[in-house]
Amino acid sequence: MSPSRNRLRRGAVTATLALTIGGLFAAFGVGSSSASGSAHFASSSRPANKIVILAYGDAQNTAEQYAVDTYNKTAEGKQVKAVLQTIPGANYQTKLQTIMGSSNAPDVFFNWGGGSITQFQKAGLLLPLNSMMKSNPKLKSSFLPSILNAAKIGSNYYGIPMRGTQPVMLFYNKTVLAANHLNPPATWADLLGDVATLKTAGVQVPIALGGADQWPTLMWFEYLYDRVAGPSFITDALAGQSSLWSTADSNTALSDLSQLINAGGFGPSKSWDSVYFTKNQTAQLMVGGKAAFELMGSWDYSTVSSQSKSFAATDFGYTAFPSIPGGKGNLNDLAGNTENYYSVLKNTRYPQAVADFLTVMYSPAFVKKELALGNLTTTTSTPSLISGATAPYLKYQYSLIKKAPAFQLSWDQAWPQTNTNTIHTAVASYFDNLDASAFESSMAGLTPAS
Repeated sequence: MSPSRNRLRRGAVTATLALTIGGLFAAFGVGSSSASGSAHFASSSRPANKIVILAYGDAQNTAEQYAVDTYNKTAEGKQVKAVLQTIPGANYQTKLQTIMGSSNAPDVFFNWGGGSITQFQKAGLLLPLNSMMKSNPKLKSSFLPSILNAAKIGSNYYGIPMRGTQPVMLFYNKTVLAANHLNPPATWADLLGDVATLKTAGVQVPIALGGADQWPTLMWFEYLYDRVAGPSFITDALAGQSSLWSTADSNTALSDLSQLINAGGFGPSKSWDSVYFTKNQTAQLMVGGKAAFELMGSWDYSTVSSQSKSFAATDFGYTAFPSIPGGKGNLNDLAGNTENYYSVLKNTRYPQAVADFLTVMYSPAFVKKELALGNLTTTTSTPSLISGATAPYLKYQYSLIKKAPAFQLSWDQAWPQTNTNTIHTAVASYFDNLDASAFESSMAGLTPAS
């Protein structure tokens, strides 16, 4: 997810990221080739006695490090060591493409399944995991089948769940709502009314939005299109029905969103372009009471906790995205990431070491680590392991997922990865310019997922 527009403080942030990524590339020995080049390197040319585990860099990396440490204590781990590397979240997808095309690509890498791995599979860079599952049936039977299938291409499995299912929810500051005699919005009209009340009360940014990262903006489109047009809209668009983007349903979804933007729901015009989720700025707005709402994935719990554990425990509320009466979507429909996965490089030098590492993903101890971070893992044993301070939050998520008639995968993960920048630019530009035809034209030009 790579920001592509000029914005305030962009230079300082870019410089910091460049240094971080540059150091990572140097560690990997990465050149400038890309995944689309279908580069293939002999497994014997890879580093000896080491497997590299690449993860999306954020506040949840403690669980990934625990998995690495756990594997390294095993007999196999003492011979072939696992090393965790991370890439800052805002640049993960873009930099992954470069890394995957190098002679020292990671042995195991974080992804979202679906379109996020399609190009790597087509380039012959991924190892099918069927043989590992045959050798160790628990690698398959320990996870929910519907979740495993999200990283399945044809008859082959290419991903093992490694974090948790991540529905996008509407988070809110209980204290701010109570001070203004408001309840969490159940309908779109309720949300518009809440924004009006908050603006009158002097809350300049009723809804926190990390527009500088672009991908948080996308979540508003995902839910508006579901609630107005229904879940089949995106399913059909993914299959190549580009004409859907110019239909009445598409226009209505965009019109509803423009109403919220024009009402000042996200603050003064274009102010969101200087706010980063990845720099914890939206979390700070929520914790500081300067914003009342944030639409974000379930990982927001750990992000907010990193800023204030007491706020997360007592003042941080969560609810489903509002319904839109008359729309084709269901109030219980979800959007977000069905799971995060570890996929494996086809030419890893140590496939058995990788297989042993992946077994940690369904171990009770690892599941508990993820649950403690607020991640609802998708192992078959998860329900029996939910406990502690995060139990109410996780049980609420579980109830959402259990009753959801449709779970829409985030657009930038559902479409092939080569479309990511186009999608992010389109949603960001719409928020800034409210040009429906430009947005619809950009979306109609996406490469189908099938």
